[in-house]
Amino acid sequence: MRNIISLNRKWAFTKQATEIPAAMPCDWNFVNLPHSWNAIDGQDGDNDYFRGTGYYAKTLKKMDLPEADEYYLEFRGANSSADVYLNGKALAHHDGGYSTWRVNITEHLDAANLLVVAVDNSANETVYPQMADFTFYGGLYRNVNLICVNHSHFDLDYYGAPGLKITPTVIEKNAKVEVETFVTNLKEGQTLVYTIYDKDENVVTFTETSDLKVVLDIENVHLWHGRKDPYLYCCEVELKENGEVIDNICNRFGCRTFKIDPENGFILNGEEYPLRGVSRHQDRWGFGNALLPEHHEEDIDLICEVGATTIRLAHYQHDQYFYDLCDEKGLVIWAEIPYISKHMPTARENTISQMKELISQNYNHASIVVWGLSNEIGIGGSDDDLLENHRILNDLCHEMDKTRLTTIAAVSMCKINDPYLQIPDVVSYNHYFGWYGGETDMNGPWFDKFHKTHPNIPIGCSEYGCEALNWHTSEPKQGDYTEEYQAYYHEELIKQFFSRKYMWATHVWNMFDFGADARNEGGENGQNHKGLVTFDRKYKKDAFYAYKAWLSDDPFVHLCGKRYVDRVEDVTKVTVYSNLPEVELFANGVSVGKKTAEDHFFYFEVKNEGVTELKAVAGDFVDCGTIRKVDTFNEAYRLVEKGAVLNWFDIDAPEGYLSLNDKMSDVIATLQGKMLFMGLVGKLMGGKGKDKKDGKIKAGGFEVGPEMMSMMGGFTVLRLFTLMGGMMDVKFTKEELLELNAKLNKIKAPKKK
Repeated sequence: MRNIISLNRKWAFTKQATEIPAAMPCDWNFVNLPHSWNAIDGQDGDNDYFRGTGYYAKTLKKMDLPEADEYYLEFRGANSSADVYLNGKALAHHDGGYSTWRVNITEHLDAANLLVVAVDNSANETVYPQMADFTFYGGLYRNVNLICVNHSHFDLDYYGAPGLKITPTVIEKNAKVEVETFVTNLKEGQTLVYTIYDKDENVVTFTETSDLKVVLDIENVHLWHGRKDPYLYCCEVELKENGEVIDNICNRFGCRTFKIDPENGFILNGEEYPLRGVSRHQDRWGFGNALLPEHHEEDIDLICEVGATTIRLAHYQHDQYFYDLCDEKGLVIWAEIPYISKHMPTARENTISQMKELISQNYNHASIVVWGLSNEIGIGGSDDDLLENHRILNDLCHEMDKTRLTTIAAVSMCKINDPYLQIPDVVSYNHYFGWYGGETDMNGPWFDKFHKTHPNIPIGCSEYGCEALNWHTSEPKQGDYTEEYQAYYHEELIKQFFSRKYMWATHVWNMFDFGADARNEGGENGQNHKGLVTFDRKYKKDAFYAYKAWLSDDPFVHLCGKRYVDRVEDVTKVTVYSNLPEVELFANGVSVGKKTAEDHFFYFEVKNEGVTELKAVAGDFVDCGTIRKVDTFNEAYRLVEKGAVLNWFDIDAPEGYLSLNDKMSDVIATLQGKMLFMGLVGKLMGGKGKDKKDGKIKAGGFEVGPEMMSMMGGFTVLRLFTLMGGMMDVKFTKEELLELNAKLNKIKAPKKK
């Protein structure tokens, strides 16, 4: 029988080795797996985390292993390339940091053995990802096992797959379940016993045969119906010889039908089932990507609490345990490979191998409905090689899996008629109107335009969001990183997206703050803070409850702004979120009033005098907070950028005149401002920004067309030049920015309409 032995404990580790050791090193540090060497330096900013080779060593004594004919090492995740050595002999190399892969070590095992794994997360041009807004944590960050099997066994050599492929087809009230097995060294006389169990482990049907593919019937099938009823069956297959079981495998599966309709969105088992949810990265504060089962469980519980029906598992293959949890909880999943941001002609084979691994290893998961081909790969437009790469991947997905669809996540700069949008079955866009420029009210109309232009292409939003830390204000503005602006932003986006049922899926970016060591913004470097929940999972931001109010059936009430106590205004706005029809707010025990709100967002005006204890009541549910009247603004609530050349509050902004704190749309609305801006474009573009043939401005490899200009118009001048300067490695000094501000101060601001 198959034995699976965990090898997670006691590995010697170093980043300083220059060669593969011949004996167990005495001067390396000992670690347990899962482990990442970037758990700290990959989360502290400045993009200086160690990217190179880390070495892991472990001794194995054959006498301590279960008796078996063959032994396979199984790596559940080694980022991003790895080489395996046993007793000094190189046995295997693997490229791709997010999937399972195995190595047969049977012929190379001695009585005593030294196993060494060299893991490399350094930059190269053949393995994805290489450019993206997240940390590429290095290490053996998932489980490592030893699988001990009979000479005849279910296949362990094909792209990390389980050796079992289950394809249910629902026909009216019944289901036909095609089960295909892959057996290594199958011998004459050996048989296979196929058994399907229901959720309570009762036998539904079984058969014993020598066939590698069978079709089993389930009468009155119980459907897997997302969050409402995530019912799972289990298929077990036993390999028998002379009546004895010599190997067995088991996978859960669900029976469901789905389609994605360009007008009515996602249809599950014949019913409209709106996909409204979040994206998820797999890392965590202080752990990097070396997560434990309890971390995955906490994540799925928080996602279920917010009421999500779908998760985009970005931007790579996640842990099998998390896919299992998604099956159990009924989350509908977008699974993808890390073909992201920068197309590399030298890495096509890696996109193919990673896609083969993703599909082979995850085919049986009921939760997965789409395979993601790429993310923001067309940021600079599509060329022939990029298009061919996508067609190959799209065809590969359909060849390997006849039951699911393909998708991509395009970026705002990608024109809606770009040919690569015609390749997958469905499309989603990453839009940040209202955060990276533009205004929040641009989001819904943009999707209406796409839908009108391409009525037969299902369209969704694969990323949208804005950053929030523990900064606060009563006058939230785009780019201020306050919890209040994030709440306002998501209120607006919820109302726009959730009212457009043609959008096949929407995914908030992101459920949790995550590590992005290249980021130095928001006052806490090394992270992307667009999460609805903090990196350590300790605090649910107010925006979390905005979604819970719309998506969850569990009744609750939430008083916003609990971290914003000191307020200067005489009358302050208090926001309450609830999925109950009526909310009453009390201030020091006195009712401020009752309100109803179809959009689940309840707004109150409260006199701000002394210390006020607030209590929000909805049905049987209560939430409390405190506000306090102060004479001057509490500077602890205001973002001060670490290492910023210039902060917004240091800028002279005379009333009636322009400044660096004004939006670009206001600046270029004036003739003088437009001329001033055009004069600065040359420096931002390094003297290469203007196409002499057609006069079009180009930035970062993409054309700055009307849509891009509209988006840029939402930035303040300071924020635009800071962000674009970082993208293009063009730095403005404090003196240069102040000189620009002085020029803007001489230009009258346009009158507000």
